[in-house]
Amino acid sequence: MKLDGKSGIISYGASLPVVMITAEEIGHAHGGDGTPGKQLGVKQKTVASLDEDAVTLATAAALQALTRWSKFQQKKSAPEDIQAVFIGSESHPYAVKPSGTIVKQALGLGHVMALADLQFACKAGTQALQITLSYVQSGLAKYGLAIGADTAQSRPGDILEFTAGAGAAAYIVGSDVSQVIAKCLGTVSVATDTPDFWRRPGQEYPEHAGRFSGEPGYFWHVRTAAELLLNELALKPSQLDYCVFHTPNAKFPQAVAQQLGFTPEQLAPALIVKEIGNTYAAASPLALAAVLDQAKPKQKILVVSYGSGSGSDAFVFETTAALTTYHKHLSETVRQQIERLKPVSYQTYQQSHAGKH
Repeated sequence: MKLDGKSGIISYGASLPVVMITAEEIGHAHGGDGTPGKQLGVKQKTVASLDEDAVTLATAAALQALTRWSKFQQKKSAPEDIQAVFIGSESHPYAVKPSGTIVKQALGLGHVMALADLQFACKAGTQALQITLSYVQSGLAKYGLAIGADTAQSRPGDILEFTAGAGAAAYIVGSDVSQVIAKCLGTVSVATDTPDFWRRPGQEYPEHAGRFSGEPGYFWHVRTAAELLLNELALKPSQLDYCVFHTPNAKFPQAVAQQLGFTPEQLAPALIVKEIGNTYAAASPLALAAVLDQAKPKQKILVVSYGSGSGSDAFVFETTAALTTYHKHLSETVRQQIERLKPVSYQTYQQSHAGKH
């Protein structure tokens, strides 16, 4: 759907754990050398510490977004003006009790609040962003907060163990033209019942059907959503400056970018999966944050997520002149957080990972 471009992102934040584990370390633990990870283009992945979960990462990302917003406006932000919070995750700490209420309370937000936890595998974060944009666009909320956060789980020895990472990204959405740093030009979603990844109640780890993960799952949904939105907006790949595709690994987004007619240069800034792994519901939001960290005004960004089961959300954002001023208040960019990552042993990783499923 084509939007009027009045609503969009006014601030954003990202949160990564401080440690990571390399593909070699995982491979050695299972008598190998990390080749599966290297074949997927992922050399290392982030690891949530024992005291970190989707809620703590979400809170940290949102706090960074709020702090940047205050500095950008050169005044203390008014948390009570945020009237919608939606959090997408595949690893909410509670089966029955919302993550959103904890995050809202920790941030000191007001009580007049539309709030919900979302779950749609790896696209739950972009679904949160789409819903939040809808609330602001319709006038149901003055400002909204959308978060994608995950501490991804994987069975020891499974191929997913080389990629399943942890992280969060948060977006404050508004419609004040003077504040919007990236206006949303349009968005569209597609969904089918294509079961390529699932976890039944009581199961410790997710299962996946490899034969569905590629063409009928990821590629069809991402291509379809991207093509529908680009056609709706009368845009060609050459007219965009950046593209962001969901990153279950580094190979899939590179392949779909080529299929759609995008260049490696348009995709490269979003391929942080190589250094942090697949952060599930946070993957596309984090990749967008990495792009916004370096984008310039008047640049267009295509974002297409993918969630197993299956579906995709697509957006086109156009950065504004306000982004230049906003950049003056950036601290702890995604790149800086990646560069501070410290390696841990498989034993340490396993101890932390055990409490996250």
